[in-house]
Amino acid sequence: QVQLVESGGGLVQAGGSLRLSCAASGSISSINTMGWYRQAPGKQRELVATMTSGGSTNYADSVKGRFTISRDNAKNTVSLQMNSLKPEDTAVYYCNLKQIVGFTPYDYWGQGTQVTVSS
Repeated sequence: QVQLVESGGGLVQAGGSLRLSCAASGSISSINTMGWYRQAPGKQRELVATMTSGGSTNYADSVKGRFTISRDNAKNTVSLQMNSLKPEDTAVYYCNLKQIVGFTPYDYWGQGTQVTVSS
């Protein structure tokens, strides 16, 4: 089992910045993908940014150039620096870890942290 604990989030004005962090613990494979997803009210959960243990990144088009994902493999942490925030970034942000163990894919989620951007 893997546990994900998020921190950060909160209320910020448009144009401001926030930083989200997530710490993973438990049975973590050295090869995995960690990242962030978000879900706004009435909408489906969507990918924000992911980063593999090898360093490859993937960003949603809507956050490219504004958000930066980083991770520390030794500490099993992932962070999301969010700059130039917009009201449409308001959502619950979830930390995610994906890994394959013994040919079986596993998908773990944090409890979510609220990000609210006021106009």
